[in-house]
Parts: sequence; C-alpha cells; structure tokens
Amino acid sequence: MDLNSLLLWIIGFWCIVLLIWLTRIPFNQLRGWVIVTLFILAVTGGIFYLNPNVAGLIGGSLWIILILLPLNGMKKASQLISVGRYSEASKLMKRLRWLHPADGWLEQPELLRALEMGQRGNMADAMKILNRYQTNATPIGRSATVLLYRMGARWEELLLWIRNNLPEKVLFKDSTVVSYYLRALGETGDLNGLLHEFDRFESFLEKTGDGAGVNTVRMFILAFCGQPEHLQKLLSGPLAAIFTQNISEFWLGTAEMAAGNQNVGRDRLLALSDRGDLGLDNAIALRLSQPPIAPEQVLTESSRKILARVANELKHEGQYGRAVILNGKKLYATYVLILINLLVFALEIKSGGSESLDVLLYHMGALEPKAFWAGEWWRLVNATFLHAGFLHLGMNMMALYVLGSFVERSLGIWRYLISYFVCGIGSMLTIAILARFLPAQTLGILARFVPSQDQITVGASGAIMGLVGVIAAIMLRGWLRDKSRVAAKGLQSILFIIGLQAIFDLITPQVSMLGHNSGLIIGFLIGSLLQINWRSKSYS
Repeated sequence: MDLNSLLLWIIGFWCIVLLIWLTRIPFNQLRGWVIVTLFILAVTGGIFYLNPNVAGLIGGSLWIILILLPLNGMKKASQLISVGRYSEASKLMKRLRWLHPADGWLEQPELLRALEMGQRGNMADAMKILNRYQTNATPIGRSATVLLYRMGARWEELLLWIRNNLPEKVLFKDSTVVSYYLRALGETGDLNGLLHEFDRFESFLEKTGDGAGVNTVRMFILAFCGQPEHLQKLLSGPLAAIFTQNISEFWLGTAEMAAGNQNVGRDRLLALSDRGDLGLDNAIALRLSQPPIAPEQVLTESSRKILARVANELKHEGQYGRAVILNGKKLYATYVLILINLLVFALEIKSGGSESLDVLLYHMGALEPKAFWAGEWWRLVNATFLHAGFLHLGMNMMALYVLGSFVERSLGIWRYLISYFVCGIGSMLTIAILARFLPAQTLGILARFVPSQDQITVGASGAIMGLVGVIAAIMLRGWLRDKSRVAAKGLQSILFIIGLQAIFDLITPQVSMLGHNSGLIIGFLIGSLLQINWRSKSYS
C-alpha cells in the first residue's frame, strides 16, 4: 500500500467516524464541521474519479488543514482556557476562527478577551463585551450569559436564569450551560439536586465531549460531597492535563471543607491566595465566607447511591479507561519493542533496502512456511521484527504505542511481553501450519487468505492484533465481572476496530488476514488466561 492509498483510507475512516459522532449533536451547534467533512469527502471523491493517483494526497491535505489542525487547535485552546491563560487562548482562536466560522469561532476571541479582563480585575470592560453577545437564542450568546454570572459568582441568579429562560430541550443541546448549571447547584448547596441532575445529564455530557466535560462535573460532585481521596485520583488521572495545580488545590480544599476537615481545607485555600489571579482570589474568598454544606446532613439515600456510582466509575476508569494511559507509569517494554523494530529496520536499510521481499527480507528471517518446516524455526521470531517499507513500519509502530501502552499499564511488563511474543510467534506459526496442511489448490476462493509454501510474511501486525485481543478480553471481563460501563464502552470500541480491520484486510491483498485474525484470537485467549491470575491478586 502506498501513501496515496493510505491517505484515502484515513480520510474515509475519519470523515465517516466524525459524521457519525456529529449525529449526536444538534446540527446548529456544529454545522461547520458537517459542511467541512462533506466537502472533503466530495472533493476527494471527485478527484479520485478524475485521477485516483493523487486523490489521497489532495484529500489528505484538506483533511489536515480543515479537520486535524482545527481539532488540535481547539484542544490546545481548551487547555489554555482551563488553566486561565485566556490571552494565549484568544490569540490562538484568532488564527483558527476562519477555518470554522459557522460554529461560533468568530466570536470566541472576544469572549476570551473578556475573561482575561475579568481575571485582571477590569470587570467593567469585561461586562461590556459579554453584554454585547448576551442572548438565549444561540450557543455563543448563552455562553456569554453564563460567563457574566460566573465572573460575579452570582450562582443563585444563574440558576434562576436557566430555570426561567432555557427549556429542557435547549439544555440538552448545550453542554457548556449544563456544566455551569450543575456547578451552580453545588455552589448553592443543593447537593441532592446536583447528583440527580448529573444522573439525568450524564449520558448527554458523555456523548457531546471527549470525557473532559463529564469528568469536570464529577470533580464538582466529589468536591461538594466531601470526597477528597476520590477527587485526588480524578485530578491526578483523567484531569491531570486539564487543570493547573492551583485549580486542583482549590477543589481539593473545597472537598476537605465539605468532608469536615475545615482547618485542612482552609489552609489549602489560603496557601493559594495572592498569586496574581483575581478570579481565583475571589473564588477563595467566597469559599471561605460560605463553606460547603456537610453532605451527611442533606444527602438522601438515592443521592448516596449516585455518589457511590460516581466513585465506582472513577475506579473503573482507572482500570479500563483513558486513566490507565494517564497513570504515569513508564512504558519500558513498549519503548524497547519499538526501539528493536526501528533498529532492525535500520539494518534492513543498511543492507540494501527494506522492500526486497524476494531477497533481503528472506535472508534476514522472513517467514517462509517451506523454510520453517525445513528446520529454520527462528523465522517465527525474526519475521515479527521485519517490515516491508517505511509505511508498513510506521503504521505498526503507531499501533504498538497506542495499544501497547494500555496493555503494559493494565497487566504489567511481564504479562505484556508474554502476550506480545505469544501472539506474534503464534500468528506466524498458524500461517506456517495452514500453508502446509491446507494447500491453496484445495481451498478455492479461500486460497487468498492462506499463503502458499513459498510466500513470505513479515511484520508485527500479528502481535499487534494480539494486543487488540488482549484488550478485548480485559474489557469483556470488566463488563461481565464488574458491570463496568467504562469497560462496556471500551469493548464496543474494540469491536469497531476489529470490524474496520476486517474490511481493510478484505480489500487490501498485500496484508495477511490470516496473521491478523490468528493473532487476534490468540491474544483474546492469552489475555483471558493471564487475567485470571492478575485479577485474583488484585482483589485478594
């Protein structure tokens, strides 16, 4: 597969995935993304009809400029906003806003400028800017209104405005307003309302974000309900890259006060004062003058169950979700495996090229079933570290980094390495066995999926698909044993990846579908076996 073909695959896959995700969100909120995505698909399709050899290159360029760049830019802007660096976020949005003018990006720099002014204490000018955009009819107008109330810590008024002006159907279209609505319930001491409304809006928040939105609301819940230990895990895990140390300390101080540790909480908050952030200073002053309500005095039985579920899902996030990847453990084994693959590839290049399948790779140890059965068993290992070209190597190493990081941190180094090598060697052995005992001439239409005795196979794909199988086993066990929603969603994602890989294998003759599928099955089996021991130790 060449670069042009790979880009066609990437464009088609990500554009379709993006369109599916956008169906969850009201069209008027993200219509620019829909228009841009359809435009890229249409242009790429038109060029493919005229000249398929350049369609992927042109479409890929559009995809980078109109989707990848804005997505990463927005992610960076959100990070800057979350840590209070409004000036930098405003400058970044000024450069990005013309890429998606239909989604309210044109107004974003001004709103951020208002936040910057409020942060510096220039509340009058900040209010003037926000008043200019204030309206209930548009997402940007509602955001401006919410910011007006938030900057003045007018939480009671914010609740009244939402209840009197925004029908439920509007709330279920605006995740920003919902997030501030839930915080306002906590700030005003309505803990039962906070928990039950979160229970009602949780699914909506999960659908419309990347996890940061729902975890931010979980932060409010754990803080106002006095759960500092659980909050610490959330702030050092899923939210570690979102909030600054100052903001984390503010919410931990709030949690300590709500838990009854008044002196500890006050000391945390007072230590944050006078650091040049007027907004933070005002929030600290308000918290100290109006301490959080003790949750044990007000929480109903149903609210306690919701709070327990939030804490339990946080635990599951640490076992099955993105928090596994963010837990800070070093990826020693994954880095070593990637390094070995790179060094072997460098040796291929030094020896005369990486795509001489009939000469170079064969002599370096590519799997040829006939040679294996002649006694060259070491080909089962060597073949897993050889790659046919830069594209083949790059795709496998990116997949190894993403999948390997999860498995290594979930199972530990040694179980991870056992999984990797058993899957890689096992998939190569499966190819060798079937090539010998199922001659191609007896298979008819299935001959395409079983290599001949003379066909050679290289690549880490079998081991990597084995990691997919291991992850599937982890998620399935989490769903069945722990009743984890996080694991259930992870399993759905893995099944989607498997389906996509199957389609790719069917239409790409150069890849080994047998190697992929055998690695996947072996990975699922070995992952299930390794987890029996792993789980028994973890929960004994």
